[in-house]
Amino acid sequence: MTQKTDMVLIVNAGSSSLKCSLFDVQGTEVTQHFRVKVANLSGPARLEIYDHSENPDGVLVDKETLDKEQLDVAHNQAHAQALKVVLDWIEKNTPQYQVAWVGHRVVHGGDRYSSPVVVDSDVLAFLETLIPLAPLHQPFNLKLIHLCREFLPNCPQVACFDTAFHSSIPVVAREFAIPRKLTEEGVRRYGFHGLSYEYIHDKLSRLDAGLAQKKLLVAHLGAGSSMCAMDQGKSRASTMGFTAVEGLPMGTRSGQLDPGVLLYLMQEKGLDAKALESFLYKECGWFGVSGGISSEMLTLKQSSDPLAKAAIDMFVYRIARETGSLAAALGGVDVFVFTGGVGENDADLRAAVVEQNAWLGMKLDPQRNRSNEYLISADDSRVKVFAIPTNEEKMIARHTLKQLGVA
Repeated sequence: MTQKTDMVLIVNAGSSSLKCSLFDVQGTEVTQHFRVKVANLSGPARLEIYDHSENPDGVLVDKETLDKEQLDVAHNQAHAQALKVVLDWIEKNTPQYQVAWVGHRVVHGGDRYSSPVVVDSDVLAFLETLIPLAPLHQPFNLKLIHLCREFLPNCPQVACFDTAFHSSIPVVAREFAIPRKLTEEGVRRYGFHGLSYEYIHDKLSRLDAGLAQKKLLVAHLGAGSSMCAMDQGKSRASTMGFTAVEGLPMGTRSGQLDPGVLLYLMQEKGLDAKALESFLYKECGWFGVSGGISSEMLTLKQSSDPLAKAAIDMFVYRIARETGSLAAALGGVDVFVFTGGVGENDADLRAAVVEQNAWLGMKLDPQRNRSNEYLISADDSRVKVFAIPTNEEKMIARHTLKQLGVA
C-alpha cells in the first residue's frame, strides 16, 4: 500500500460560511494544495474547491450546491454537514493525502492566550467564556473545533488567535478611560485580524527585511475591516478594540460610534441589549449608510444610487482619518500596506485613500496600482505603498505545525 502524505487541515468558520485549506510540510515551510469555500450556510450553500498545487492563485476544480435539506438547516447542522462534505471530498479525490493535524482560526484568545495553543477540554472551556466578546465569530470557531474532535478524533488540534498578535500593544493604547475594576476584569482593547497582520509582516520581510522593521501601517479592508500600526514588527495600535465592531465602518458593522447613540436608542427607541447587538453588527456599516443597497463593496461600486457612493466615500474618509491617528501613535509612517478582499483588489479605493493621505507623503504609480503589483507607490513617494494578498490559513498552518513540533 502506498504511504499517504500527512497533511494539515486549516479550518476557518464564520456564522454562515466555512473555509478550509489543505497544506503539506516541506522542510520548515508549508505548501497549500487545496482551498475550500462554502458560502451561505443558511442554504442553498455554494461550495467551491480550488487546487493550488500548480497555481498559487488556485484553479477551480469542483463546485456544487448544498440545499437546505442536505445541510439539515432545520436542525442547526449546516456546519457539521458542510464539514462532512469537505472531508468526504478530500478522502475521495486525494487518496494520496491524509489529514494528520488540524489548525483553527479562533477570533478571541482573551488575556490568557498570546500565542497558539494545543486544544484540550480546559482550553475549550475558557474560550467559551469569551463568546460575549466576539458573538459574530467565536461560537462558530468553537463549534468547528468540537466537530473536528468528533470527525477526526485522532488528529491533534491547535487554536490560533486573531487577538494574539496585538498582545504587544502598550498599556496606554490598550486601556479605556473607565473604572480600574472593569479594566482588571478584561474590558480593554484587544485588536483583531492579527493572523492577517502577522502574515503581511512576514511577507514584507521576505520582500525587504529592512523595510519590514520600519514604521508600518497595514489596512485589512473587507466586509470586516481594521488597521494596525507596527514598529519593529510588533503591533503598537489597532483600530479594533474590545470587540470586532470598533474602528472602521464595515459591511454591516458600525465601526466607531459615540456611546451616546446607544443611550439614545435605548431611551428613545426602546432597544434592548439583543436589539442593540443586531443593530451594531448587522444593520450598520456600508449596508446602513447605503440605505440597505448592499454590504458588498462591488455591488456598491456598480450602483448609480448616490447613497452607495456615500457609503464608499465614508469608508475612504475613515481609512484616511485612522491613518493619521495610527501615524501619530507611531510617530510617523514609512510603509503602508493594503490587504484583505477589498484592499487587495480595489484599485479605485486604494487610489482614493492614497490621495487623501498625500499629506503624509504617499503617492501612487497608477500603472502599478491598476496592475495589482506588490509595490504600487511611485518612485518618488516618501511612503512606500504595497498591495499584498493576505493568507491567514498559511499563517495558521505554520503555527499549527510549529506548536505540534512537526516543522
